[in-house]
Amino acid sequence: MKELMLGNKAFARGLYEAGCSFVSSYPGTPSTEVTEEAAKYDEIYCEWAPNEKVAMEAAFGASLAGRRSFCGMKHVGLNVAADPLYTMSYTGVNGGVVICVADDAGMHSSQNEQDSRHHAIASKVPMLEPSDSAEALRFAKLAFTLSEEYDTPVIMKMCTRVAHSQSIVELSDRIVPEKKAYEKNIPKYVMMPGNAIKRHPFVEERTAKLRDWSETSDINRVEWSTSGDKSPVGRHVGIITSSTSYQYVKEAFGNAVSVLKLGMVNPLPEKLIQDFAKKTDVLVVVEELDPIIENHCKSLGLSVHGKDLLPICGEFSQNLLKDFLGGLVWGHDADRGQSLKVEDQIPMRPPVMCAGCPHRGLFYTLSKNKCTVLGDIGCYTLGAVAPLSSMDMTLCMGASVSAIHGYNIAGDGENEKKTVAVIGDSTFMHSGMTGLANIAYNQSNSTVIILDNSITGMTGHQQNPTTGYNIKGDPAGKIDLEALCRSMGFERVRVVDPYDLKACDTAIKEELAVEAPSVIISRRPCALLKYVKHNPPIKVNKDKCVGCKSCMKIGCPAISMKDGKAQIDTTLCVGCGVCEQLCPMGAFESCQNKEA
Repeated sequence: MKELMLGNKAFARGLYEAGCSFVSSYPGTPSTEVTEEAAKYDEIYCEWAPNEKVAMEAAFGASLAGRRSFCGMKHVGLNVAADPLYTMSYTGVNGGVVICVADDAGMHSSQNEQDSRHHAIASKVPMLEPSDSAEALRFAKLAFTLSEEYDTPVIMKMCTRVAHSQSIVELSDRIVPEKKAYEKNIPKYVMMPGNAIKRHPFVEERTAKLRDWSETSDINRVEWSTSGDKSPVGRHVGIITSSTSYQYVKEAFGNAVSVLKLGMVNPLPEKLIQDFAKKTDVLVVVEELDPIIENHCKSLGLSVHGKDLLPICGEFSQNLLKDFLGGLVWGHDADRGQSLKVEDQIPMRPPVMCAGCPHRGLFYTLSKNKCTVLGDIGCYTLGAVAPLSSMDMTLCMGASVSAIHGYNIAGDGENEKKTVAVIGDSTFMHSGMTGLANIAYNQSNSTVIILDNSITGMTGHQQNPTTGYNIKGDPAGKIDLEALCRSMGFERVRVVDPYDLKACDTAIKEELAVEAPSVIISRRPCALLKYVKHNPPIKVNKDKCVGCKSCMKIGCPAISMKDGKAQIDTTLCVGCGVCEQLCPMGAFESCQNKEA
């Protein structure tokens, strides 16, 4: 049976068909849906872990028990999981282990656009890279086979365009391999120095065997040009590429070029590339981000174009390839090399916090008090956007809590009365707790604000250890944030409603004034949660409104100005009442029992 599937859904289907039994992941765009789709199969145990390191270690434990396991994350998540990954390369596996890492070239939803192939190379772990949904399914199954045959974890590298694009896949039945017995093997699994030093040669031998395998595997294939060996300008252009770049090459140039399409990007083949190069006049590597394939070709002594013609930053497209490589392939044939252009530029729509977002009132209060705000990763990072502009730093998951400690200590007491750290509930569970322990242990006068919106909001409303529900929505263990903070040694822990501006203002001023570590929990559920019951929307009394724009200071997308008066889009407004507290004229009124 055939079906149209997103790349992530097809990946999950591959896990199912391969007999994967255990899935542990941390949500991160664009990888999230792999685990969400896998959770729809009752045959697979699935969970959200507190962070990617925990997820990978849990998957390794399931492998040790003899079951095929999986963990998924985005590219920056692999940084968190690098510690177990690099040593798992030495230990190898029992049941197969497949790791999904989804890169985000173009930074659609990420703080950097690192290239995860570096992790595969450095950890000496094989990496497969599908270019569409069909390959996502097929490669997931192949990855388990390679994992068990070569005694290694296998990384599958997705990217935004493959993860979130649809193509046809062919479905098969689920085949569950026999559970592998666990056998105690101290030299293999206990990575103290004396054992690890003996495992390193195994890793090098495995890499050599995998390179040999890649020379003849059909996931690395050549597609020869059908235009008489040469392009219209008399050159036989050969392009080496992988992933979504392969799709761009085919759509931009069709059969005018020959293509070596790589499905395994670590280890890279050698003879296959050399043989391909011999049969071309001009060799070009098309790869997003870093010149990894290009540098490999150069190490083989090949003359190759790559980043001398193509950008090292950002996401590629068909038009980009036509613009940068069209002259090489088509010469001055304007008709065939011309890119499709949009004559009128579409205006940018900057991201903003949603109408009724519980974080808005808290950020407004921080801005009003001219606080220095060390921020973190989550939808609340939008607190940095005008008009709130109330965030001074965002680095990585959990960094706000760690950084405020150093910032305040180094400030010699000057920063403590005006600086706070903000972190979401899910991010706090991910990697904020250790930073908070550092504050408690080393006693800096730091104020940490946990923005508890009762969900993992940024990646699409996944549960986390503070919500009380698991990935399927069933009741689960629930972390009590107040009790947790107190158990760490914080005597000052208080909860505020971010819709109450006066309460927020009081809490922030009081906690900054005391000379003691403190935690403020700003608690209200995300306004987009289906079970949240909203108040009736608010409308503006035009007779009272004087057009002072005080209400515009919170940056709510439901509020705008028309003819010098404020107006509210009642289809967006959730009746949070924050704007009412800002209006000096009392011009905001509830629409309840009135015509909006």
